[in-house]
Amino acid sequence: MNIDSWKSQLRKGAAELAVLAMLDQTPSSGIALVKRVEPHPHIGLSGGALYPLLNRLEREGKIAGRWSSETVGRPEKSYEVTEDGKAWLAAMRAARALFDQDMNAILEAQA
Repeated sequence: MNIDSWKSQLRKGAAELAVLAMLDQTPSSGIALVKRVEPHPHIGLSGGALYPLLNRLEREGKIAGRWSSETVGRPEKSYEVTEDGKAWLAAMRAARALFDQDMNAILEAQA
């Protein structure tokens, strides 16, 4: 395995957390989410990866999508976190905090 493969696996695990956290801050369309994540290139969340993730989260009931005809041109789907999604996000944040704590302890340990 090379470093790019490892980084890809790392990003896959973080994508769901990042999307739920962004939607918890502000309900958004898919394209708005892509624009919001652009300043964070190490997350590696492109439209090609985002839309399947949004579809899965919606199927699982963690987010709800709503079509808006208020936009100029074609309709746009906006997503927001559901109550189940908020509970899942809280659990993910707690798990990540514990993971970070242990990983930092390992990485900072002196031999």
